Amino acid sequence: MVVKNSKVKLKTKPLSKKQLKKDIKAIEEEKEESGMGLDDAFGDDEGVEYAESKPRKQKKGMDEEELEEEIGKAEQASNGNEVRGDVDIKGSKSISKIKKGDKISVDGKQLEVDAHYCLIDHGSTKEMAIELFDSKTDKDYQLRYFDDQVKETLDFYELQEILYVKRPVSKVSW
Repeated sequence: MVVKNSKVKLKTKPLSKKQLKKDIKAIEEEKEESGMGLDDAFGDDEGVEYAESKPRKQKKGMDEEELEEEIGKAEQASNGNEVRGDVDIKGSKSISKIKKGDKISVDGKQLEVDAHYCLIDHGSTKEMAIELFDSKTDKDYQLRYFDDQVKETLDFYELQEILYVKRPVSKVSW
């Protein structure tokens, strides 16, 4: 059966105050039975207990200072703060002048630039991406940085399947 251009009008009666109170009471009872209200579901942390992290085992040969440094790095990483090593950057020209076809060396691996573009314009700064590929292994990579803080923000990524995975890097030159 095919229905063409049918218009259905539904007539509904407004809820009476008695019915409305009954519905509200039923919803409140349901929330109490489940033990979770909207505040709990959307971030009210009152009454929530968090598991404490286990103490780290000390590696053989580590003194107390080295252990504290390792714990500090782990805590920074777990808080979402990145532990960044120094990246040695040597450029024959400004990074903004890099274009398709240029060669970039990352930790001794010679890569070719496929594209250089603005990933995200944040207003006061731009997050830039340089698409790279290795013609020998046919792998794709990315260098990402903020245009006003290249040395502090330069990150190297390797494409795996459909996702770019961050890789440590110590030396970049072009």
